[in-house]
Amino acid sequence: MFALLADPVAYAIVAALLGLMVGSFLNVVIHRLPIMLEREWASECAEFREEAAPVFEPLTLSKPRSRCPKCARQIAATENIPVLSWLLLRGRCKGCAASISARYPLVEIATACLFAFAAYRLGFGAASFAAFGFIAALIALTGIDLDTQLLPDDITLPLLWAGLLFNAFGTFTDLKSAVFGAVAGYLSLWLVYQGFKITTGKEGMGYGDFKLLAALGAWLGWQMLPLTILLSSFVGALIGIAMMVFARHGRDVPIPFGPYLAIAGIVAMFWGKPLTQAYLGSSF
Repeated sequence: MFALLADPVAYAIVAALLGLMVGSFLNVVIHRLPIMLEREWASECAEFREEAAPVFEPLTLSKPRSRCPKCARQIAATENIPVLSWLLLRGRCKGCAASISARYPLVEIATACLFAFAAYRLGFGAASFAAFGFIAALIALTGIDLDTQLLPDDITLPLLWAGLLFNAFGTFTDLKSAVFGAVAGYLSLWLVYQGFKITTGKEGMGYGDFKLLAALGAWLGWQMLPLTILLSSFVGALIGIAMMVFARHGRDVPIPFGPYLAIAGIVAMFWGKPLTQAYLGSSF
């Protein structure tokens, strides 16, 4: 088995299959985690006000079984096969024919493709295993931020600590660079936030963005932060302009920054050093 996984192509295929399954689970995380957090906050607020705690149907990432949000019909195992089930059902619930968002197969396909690329690029070992977790966390954060404009501590903080832990063994960078990366990542966006708030009296971004960039710094090292910030700003500007021009997205409507940081973080993980070397020269 291990001899088979030593072949880059075979390992990439196995990683792609794993990515499909992980992507299916990430769809659950994207949908359920914000609901779970909102219920937790509601209970804490009720306790603070010394009121009766609200009663909710039990909800975790594993229970109850997935069901249609329109007709509440439970989804059978045969209807929950990544990508394939969506295609066979033609993107509609088998019970009530309600539309099933194309985001579900897109998340599964994106996870599978990125897992396969990480496996092929990094080979079988700790680096690719770590990259799988890094990619999965960023995809989940992207989906949640697009839906709710939240970047939950339940994902960003474990992602930060995981980056420091893996780099304690030099997986992607040395521990010193990872620690400085976490600190510089947080402070850089925090300073931008404070400057914007002082200048305009408005909050330009949330604290989740600070924590996500700190996590990226912990994984990639402080050396990758300038590239990450430039890439995320460039991608965000392009998409923001396109949304205003083609989708009539108002200038005053907030746009989540987390997805652009996530995209930049993945690019920096795989191509950060050659891109930085090409810009700064071979001395980097």
